[in-house]
Amino acid sequence: MTAERKRQGSALDANRRDELLRAAARLFVDKGFAATTTRDIAEAVGMRSGSPFYHFRSKHELLKAAMLAGLDTGQRRLQAAIAGIDDPERRLRVMIRTHLGNLLEGQCHAPMLLNEARSLQPAARREVALLADSYQLVWQQTLDELVTHGRLRRSAPPVRLFLFGLLNWSSQWYRPDGMLSLDEIADAAADLLLN
Repeated sequence: MTAERKRQGSALDANRRDELLRAAARLFVDKGFAATTTRDIAEAVGMRSGSPFYHFRSKHELLKAAMLAGLDTGQRRLQAAIAGIDDPERRLRVMIRTHLGNLLEGQCHAPMLLNEARSLQPAARREVALLADSYQLVWQQTLDELVTHGRLRRSAPPVRLFLFGLLNWSSQWYRPDGMLSLDEIADAAADLLLN
């Protein structure tokens, strides 16, 4: 096999793996981890039922990989969105809007998948929790800065957790064709916290 064919084969494998991750994440969100079969995932990407095991050892490994990939994508989007924003209030507003976008726009299913963390094996759960904690670190730092600037009364970790609860719950009621845009929801959430 030539080097060029190997590269093409590796690229095709990577594309199929990414397709599997996206399809699995969507199905895990829509149906739940327990109700989603490997056959469902394979059919969603036009594979035979055993083919996902070429890329992943088990459905549990696929769940972990989908969660880690989604969290990584969300974190990269967040870092890109806030790059160069020194004002903590402006940064928080951008962070809230970006988080809502991660939740409710596009293909990033990681925030909703966190509800399936209970389905992970303990070591995988710890790995996912570490990446989720890393995502939340910049939030805590921004809340702490807001306290320093007198824009927020408290920044204890429960404030951050309440904020995430508020934002993440929007996935239960938000409708793209509804009365409120994501920008309006983001502004309302920031105003609630800051005022």
